[in-house]
Amino acid sequence: MSDKLVIAGREFRSRLIVGTGKYRSFEEMARCHEASGAEMVTVAVRRVNLTDRSKESLLDYIDRSKFFILPNTAGCYTADEAVRTARLAREVGLSNWIKLEVIGEQKTLFPDNEGLLEATRVLVKEGFVVLPYTNDDLVFARKLIDAGAAAVMPLAAPIGSGMGIQNYSNLRILREMITEVPLIVDAGVGTASDATIAMELGYDGILMNTAIAEAQNPVKMAEAMKHAVIAGRLAFEAGRIPKKLYASASSPLEGVVR
Repeated sequence: MSDKLVIAGREFRSRLIVGTGKYRSFEEMARCHEASGAEMVTVAVRRVNLTDRSKESLLDYIDRSKFFILPNTAGCYTADEAVRTARLAREVGLSNWIKLEVIGEQKTLFPDNEGLLEATRVLVKEGFVVLPYTNDDLVFARKLIDAGAAAVMPLAAPIGSGMGIQNYSNLRILREMITEVPLIVDAGVGTASDATIAMELGYDGILMNTAIAEAQNPVKMAEAMKHAVIAGRLAFEAGRIPKKLYASASSPLEGVVR
């Protein structure tokens, strides 16, 4: 597609971002990445062996000539932890981009807004390209943008829940009110139709992991997600017809010879 996702001046042909966790094997993960058509892959820094290169690592199964690695701070519960994790990712040569997560509650994995904003400010000052995972709050999204976030990544539902779009109205409001940076739905997608709905709302991209990794056939689901994202984006650009209460004939009677 000629239509590209642009974040911090970098172009991606695919608007789908995929993860690296929960797969049955690294080989299966690699097959799913290929099938998804994604160009950006997110990696949890704290769950990867970055020091002992003699041991097998999921990084060995990511072709960096094909995929841009987006480190993330999954598992961090304070701003300090997240900042240290981002610095580590940059020091070992992963990237100066970071998907920023500061978790505030263990069961829901909802973000800690105060910590997230603090970490965003620090990392932006240090030259990071920051993509924060956040809730569906317009006011707080604007605070992240003011702090220098390169994109805002609101959740559709709790991480890994597979519940799909639960906050449709709030996501619509975010899309209508925020145009300064890309908006990327992050967390909660369960199947291809969820991805299509998010893209039909006009979101610039979508990030997912569990929906693919824990599907009965992950490779097929990865391919389904690729097509779902493309279809949703095309439908958004095409502009849907308005919803009407009553029927409207597909073949109008005007001009019919009686």
